[in-house]
Amino acid sequence: MSYKVTALKWRPQKFDEVVGQEHISTTIKNAILNNRIAHAYLFAGPRGVGKTTTARIFAKILNCLNPNEGEPCNECEMCKSFNSSQSLDVIEIDGASNRRIEEIRTLRESVKYAPTKGQYKVYIIDEVHMLTTESFNALLKTLEEPPERTIFIFATTDVHKVPLTIISRCQRYDFRRIELDAIIKTLRHISDSENIKIDDQSLTIIAKKADGALRDAQSLFDQVIAFCGMDVSADDVSKMLNLINDDTYFEFTEAVSSKDYSKAFVISKSIYENGWNFIDFLNGLLEHFRNIMTVVVTRDSKLIETTEDYKKKYLEYADSFSEGDLLRILSYLSKIQNEIRTSQNQKLKVEVALCHIIGLEKTSTISELLNNLDGAEITSKKKVVSETQPQPNHVSEPQNSTLSPVEQKEESVKGNSEDDEDNLKSISTDWLNFIELINSQKFTLGSHLRNSRPVKIIDNTVTVELATKEDIDIISDNRNYLGCMIENSDQIFKKTLNFNFIVADDSSMLTALSSATPEPAIGNVDANLSEEENSLISAIVNQLGGREISR
Repeated sequence: MSYKVTALKWRPQKFDEVVGQEHISTTIKNAILNNRIAHAYLFAGPRGVGKTTTARIFAKILNCLNPNEGEPCNECEMCKSFNSSQSLDVIEIDGASNRRIEEIRTLRESVKYAPTKGQYKVYIIDEVHMLTTESFNALLKTLEEPPERTIFIFATTDVHKVPLTIISRCQRYDFRRIELDAIIKTLRHISDSENIKIDDQSLTIIAKKADGALRDAQSLFDQVIAFCGMDVSADDVSKMLNLINDDTYFEFTEAVSSKDYSKAFVISKSIYENGWNFIDFLNGLLEHFRNIMTVVVTRDSKLIETTEDYKKKYLEYADSFSEGDLLRILSYLSKIQNEIRTSQNQKLKVEVALCHIIGLEKTSTISELLNNLDGAEITSKKKVVSETQPQPNHVSEPQNSTLSPVEQKEESVKGNSEDDEDNLKSISTDWLNFIELINSQKFTLGSHLRNSRPVKIIDNTVTVELATKEDIDIISDNRNYLGCMIENSDQIFKKTLNFNFIVADDSSMLTALSSATPEPAIGNVDANLSEEENSLISAIVNQLGGREISR
């Protein structure tokens, strides 16, 4: 006996054998049992999910001499003639190669004749959307009022190209993509029946590559057997299909956690040397972080389509990332996916993208701070106090000193004592986190703080050096807002601190801000304006960094 490919050898012969389309099989079986058979059916759905197979089983049961609860017996004369493609009452037509009006006219003539042996004459037209407009028009009348005992079954992968006048004359059934587990179970049954040794990871790789099409999965299965023989391993399958190893994605995730930038270049080199597609890599990486997202959100791995071993690995990341971090990574990867398609140097683009993801800072601490600050900001907006009014322990003019401004700066930036060195390092890290918090709310102010750095700490007073004179002017304009933020940032600084600001290579100095509890100044009150108007002006000055010129 000649060799038959898996898709033909294991083609379902009964409705119960059709995989993943139970909603359609049950409906058709009930229609047959209740003798409610329509004259036209339209099967729509992706390729390789069982449309033509279901149509053939339907045609067979309609003419079966010994049906059993809506299933063909596959033993009677009519079933055997159908299985051997010798039945004259079931006509299969390829719509792609018989799309002209001449073929449809021939079909209309043959419809007039009664079935030869069976109860019904069944016409199965595959890829019906390929028919021309004239062919559809010629078919309309026959389709609406076909001769008795004549049934049409149309199958299409692009139902949108079928005219509505045709669809409205048919019972429409939408076939869905087959689930990963169903494909794996089917392939496992086939491999066990044919004594083929293959592990679950290999079956998962094949099923994912098939993308919901069982026929594609069976074709890949045949290809894998031809390459590996009767003993199949996951490494051989990945090599044969030239797929990116899932361990590569987990390796990158560890690099993100450890801030190991070198891994970006190691992974990029591995992709290049193995001949993998960089776009496929980004698609896989996007799915990888999506899987981590499902674990973080649901605390379960049921929504992940992979092997049990990898599901356990994903569960280990349940507490490693926050939802905000993963959303930023997913958003960035989606953006890079679109950009890399037009990039002239995809390898360089991927290396930069991976470095960027590794360098992303965690946002959980900032998120918590923002939640804590919500109440404080609402309260501060309701208070209207003169901007020029002296603010105790919050904003003050430089203290009297016998030193000139230049001498004051020189004094403030002298070397730190050994006892304060560790404190300065800690404050420097806290200051960067504080800048990120400011930047998330007021980008303009945050940009002026980007190049600032703590240079000295004595007791609880921190001296912060700014880059330009403009920076200190901006801070002066926003000192009420900045002071309020420092006041409510105990989780960052962990203690009450005072801040002096100086300008590099300049004599300007501002002793301005303290994290001690102040009474915040929001803006001037104009007696000629309503309370609502004063509050709006104050909010613009305080929240948006505006500068009041006149009223």
